[in-house]
Amino acid sequence: MNSDPGGQASATLLVIAKEPVPGRVKTRLTPPFTPQEAAALAEAALTDTLHTMLRVPARRRVLVLDGTPGPWLPPGFEVVPQASGGLDERIAAAFALCDNGPALLVGMDTPHLTPELLADVGDGHDAWFGPAADGGFWALGFADPTRAGAYVRGVPMSTDHTGTVQRRRLAEAGLTIGDLPLLRDVDTAADAAAVVACCPPGSRFAATLASLAETVR
Repeated sequence: MNSDPGGQASATLLVIAKEPVPGRVKTRLTPPFTPQEAAALAEAALTDTLHTMLRVPARRRVLVLDGTPGPWLPPGFEVVPQASGGLDERIAAAFALCDNGPALLVGMDTPHLTPELLADVGDGHDAWFGPAADGGFWALGFADPTRAGAYVRGVPMSTDHTGTVQRRRLAEAGLTIGDLPLLRDVDTAADAAAVVACCPPGSRFAATLASLAETVR
């Protein structure tokens, strides 16, 4: 967030995630990883993300969770269940939890996220957009989250053009957009190997991947 204490402290940070259960998360990591190993990587990525968000000043921090919290959840987060429906509906419902703005939503697929990458959020734009290398997006934010549903619902999710469509939707609505850096999601083993090189010191994801190095071979 920016250095303006008012805008920074008034933000709501949303993390949308699945409980890291074997067979339900990171299925594209199998093979080479087993479902249990893929879940361990998912848990590490989620834990890194949550701890990063704790270092970003905010008024509220909310974990929008598909599943049940586990010991990986640090103090400082409200936990609410994800809504039903497609991902666009679930994202829209997450923003509907915010009574006033600004609000920023991130996923659990970018363990290399750092607070510094969010430094420009809250800088006076109407929206913020973080593109992902696979064609999706890793972050989405609104100065007025109560209107987010109109910009998110109907966007085709989990395609190689999701990000393009979502950003175009924001631009065509006349919103000023703060573009965040391009990041790579962790979906495959190749993604994991590439992302780990960008993880900050102390990364749980990097440590977990290193412990599974023999499996990767």
